[in-house]
Amino acid sequence: MEMWFSELHTSGVKLSIKVEKQLFCGSSDCQRIDVLESAEFGKVLALDGEILFSEKDVFIYDEMVTHVPMAVHPGVRRVLIIGGGDGGVAKELLHYKRIEKIDVVEPDEMLVEVCREHFPELTAALSDERVNVYYQDGLRFIRNKTEEYDLIINDATDPFGYTEGLFTREFYGSCYKALQEDGIMVYQHGSPFYGEDKEECMKMHRKAFRSFPVSRVYQAHIPTCSSGYWLFGFASKKYHPVEDFRPEEWKKLGISTQYYTANLHRGAFMLPKYVEEMLESEENRSL
Repeated sequence: MEMWFSELHTSGVKLSIKVEKQLFCGSSDCQRIDVLESAEFGKVLALDGEILFSEKDVFIYDEMVTHVPMAVHPGVRRVLIIGGGDGGVAKELLHYKRIEKIDVVEPDEMLVEVCREHFPELTAALSDERVNVYYQDGLRFIRNKTEEYDLIINDATDPFGYTEGLFTREFYGSCYKALQEDGIMVYQHGSPFYGEDKEECMKMHRKAFRSFPVSRVYQAHIPTCSSGYWLFGFASKKYHPVEDFRPEEWKKLGISTQYYTANLHRGAFMLPKYVEEMLESEENRSL
């Protein structure tokens, strides 16, 4: 008998993946966690019935939230990752020798342990001497920080449930306060394609645009994300993601990537017209 995992993208659209076997199923205080084995995507991690990542495409997300800001900011030393319990973002950051400290704030300790067992190639980064893991609520953690980080990466799952507080205007304000005077914040912006997701994308841009002097959005193709099309937010106190981009300096580092390139960096900020119009409508409302 065939077994399929299906994730609803909207009330009328779902993504289905044929599953070879279920490797883990359990519930923490935060969420239900499933690890599935598939022929097409390898191992898949799902939270509350929604795919967080698969072995086959996880590199796209991790590289795009890491290398885009790192190729812009010339002096990142201290980084905060909110969420990130799988270790994938920390793994990418560790390619940069100049980084001195990476704080990972993950509220779900079970998620980390499950990932240690089933995705050890990612969670190995959490054992690096530069990485500190805190099992805390991200909003509470950042409230007490002032000018402590050069880069904040909000790797939280979505603006609902136990991570809802990480998508509020208060959270964006707390991130602004926690950043150095030239700091950058990067966050997942969701998919703008389906009408049911569009409103959340607009709300996120509205909050970031009002909180930071520089606020831009960029894109990537991630097969297991909703509609296969995903947006990221780039919010900065000083640096523009294209005008202050340093491609030659980044290339000299010799970092091996599978998705991100210096050429792709510029193209990622060239958005489809319907997305541009969506973002501009929010910016005009904020003026």
